[in-house]
Amino acid sequence: MRVHLALGSNLGDREAFLVGAVSGLRAVDPGLAVSPLYETAPVGGPEGQGPYLNCVVRMDVVLDPREVLELARSLENAAGRTREARFGPRTLDVDVLLVEGVEQDDPELVLPHPRMLGRAFVLAPLEDLDPGLVPAGWREALGGSAAVDAAVRRVRGAL
Repeated sequence: MRVHLALGSNLGDREAFLVGAVSGLRAVDPGLAVSPLYETAPVGGPEGQGPYLNCVVRMDVVLDPREVLELARSLENAAGRTREARFGPRTLDVDVLLVEGVEQDDPELVLPHPRMLGRAFVLAPLEDLDPGLVPAGWREALGGSAAVDAAVRRVRGAL
């Protein structure tokens, strides 16, 4: 089953946390694909947070959606993630964006991710991996190309 995950970090050695998460995911799917790395301003949450590094990962797994969520949480825990404030700073955030062929709405996991279409920091790297999964006109819907370019900046190639 094809799965897309969004990874982000804005505490500590941000890139190292993302590299660690990608490494953990490669243990599950050695052939996974990783988008280029983007730097973005935090969206929501407490004032004074530092910028995030973000990427999207595409992988093929034999896990059900709940097991994918458990994998995401285990990676966050391994990175020392704490949940002190909603949308607060974090060492690692792993969001399950899409699980191929699955739509669900339960308290633990909503698929597709309910906020992904409003987040340039998800759509830009997702477009790098799978342009067909990103709606046409998404930049205009998020304020235009200039606004998106100001919100997300590619800082390097894939990890």
